[in-house]
Amino acid sequence: MSAITLHHSVSTQLAVTVAAAACDFAKHENLNICVSVLDRHGHPLAFQRMQGAPLHSIQIAEDKAFTAVSFGFATHLWQERLKENGHLRQALSQQPRLLMIGGGMPLICDHERVGAIGVSGASEQQDIACATAGLNTFLAEIHDA
Repeated sequence: MSAITLHHSVSTQLAVTVAAAACDFAKHENLNICVSVLDRHGHPLAFQRMQGAPLHSIQIAEDKAFTAVSFGFATHLWQERLKENGHLRQALSQQPRLLMIGGGMPLICDHERVGAIGVSGASEQQDIACATAGLNTFLAEIHDA
């Protein structure tokens, strides 16, 4: 049994590529968003704020990514997971940086969380679509590697 474990994380270069893909999608859809890509530990690697994106969306994008990397599933899935458990939903909603709204997605490679993307600035469904564009770029990049 090894006393040391090795973990992988998304690279800064790939994080920048993922953030750019989300912004490119948003631009095509005439949206102004903020995108944050975090490493596996929840530390920022890449961030972009499109002109016109709400200033509050800066922190919201990072918190969506932080929630996704913390738990390993997309943030829009929280509502379904907690629909029968209102007291837990209320308790969790009081936790700093935990956002249970769509737009945060983990970046997973070989069943290991290596980072996350968070998007804010548009509607929840549009944030999800932009984050999905970033996620799809991530998946294409790791598949080609």
